[in-house]
Amino acid sequence: MSTDKEPASGAAAGKEPNHHRTVDRVTQILEEVVYRPGMTFAELARTLGAPKSSVYGFVQGLLATGWLYEQDRQFYLGPAVHGLTLASGHVRAGLVSHERLAELHEETGLAVFLGVEAGDHLIYIAEAGGDSIADIEARRNIRRTLLATATGKALLAAKPQDELDAFLRRHRRTEPEAVEAFLSEYETIRSTGVATNLRLGGTRLAIATILPGQPGRSPAAVALVGAATKVKPKVRKLSDLLVERAALWARRKVTAREAI
Repeated sequence: MSTDKEPASGAAAGKEPNHHRTVDRVTQILEEVVYRPGMTFAELARTLGAPKSSVYGFVQGLLATGWLYEQDRQFYLGPAVHGLTLASGHVRAGLVSHERLAELHEETGLAVFLGVEAGDHLIYIAEAGGDSIADIEARRNIRRTLLATATGKALLAAKPQDELDAFLRRHRRTEPEAVEAFLSEYETIRSTGVATNLRLGGTRLAIATILPGQPGRSPAAVALVGAATKVKPKVRKLSDLLVERAALWARRKVTAREAI
């Protein structure tokens, strides 16, 4: 009979936990960017006191997974961090206040989700209202493919053409049907500013539109989600309302808030 046991943690063994060089470096990068948003790569390497070649690999990995976000060669905290707060049952909204999302929920009676791109995935960073099925799915699956959601398709359609082409090339082999489906909808999404998506056997319908990014923030998309039988008859009206609100929110400055 095997007597192998899982190694005890530092706390369980009564010892102080040991530092790990890789974890320490990643932590330091994130903390520097949190307290000094907008740092350049050169500033980050200088602050860390490490060779640029060493820092480069860490930064690229954090960008690819959404823990960092880069704009105009400056680094900011990425959307993956906020996805964790949503999964834990809290909301942290810096692009749009929770009050605004709640108002839209009250007006439409539908669940409202705010999503951002993290690498090649979608992460929801805020929500309001309740659609039990969609809510559970968003919490259990933090990273979702952009091609399989209305929010993701809205974000993809807003990409510069060269970035979109590169994304589609990467996913043609693994998601060929999803790529073709997106391409068939692309011109409509571009012309209307609205993406839609049926899920869960056609029982849930989502409507999404882009929310342009502010300096230091990745672009976001806001979606209304509800029972298809409830949403379908009002798609046009809901789409117009969503585009109108997104344009209004994009013009307002919002102060980031702590998890509630």
